[in-house]
Amino acid sequence: MGLKYNDAQRKEYLSMTHRIGEKWLDVFQGNEEFYSAAFWDLLTRIWKSGGPVRKTDALKFMTAIKSAHTAGKYVQSAIERGVLVEADNPEDARSKLVMLSVDMRQRLDGFFDAAVSEVRKTNRTLDRTGPLPEEP
Repeated sequence: MGLKYNDAQRKEYLSMTHRIGEKWLDVFQGNEEFYSAAFWDLLTRIWKSGGPVRKTDALKFMTAIKSAHTAGKYVQSAIERGVLVEADNPEDARSKLVMLSVDMRQRLDGFFDAAVSEVRKTNRTLDRTGPLPEEP
């Protein structure tokens, strides 16, 4: 398997992921508790859903967490800190719904705008940093 990119391009990719990681941390005003793959999976998948999700589904969003009990601790922590809001499920009284708080939805919208800007900026830099492989 031939490699497609040079070291300068790979380093630029790493720099981009670092910058995006810093922006993720800014979403939580420096609270490093939320700088984890579990919260990334949970919050981005809830954001992507566009609305409330069943709490049991939210637990499954954290793919690296195999224990429902442990996943529940992450969800509960996000609820306690105002990141998520829990509500009764009007379609099933046995389940609960969770959704992003209005404030968190706005913060994540801003984060994604900044992240996409970083990707676009990095793409331009990659174009200048060396030969580009032909795309498949």
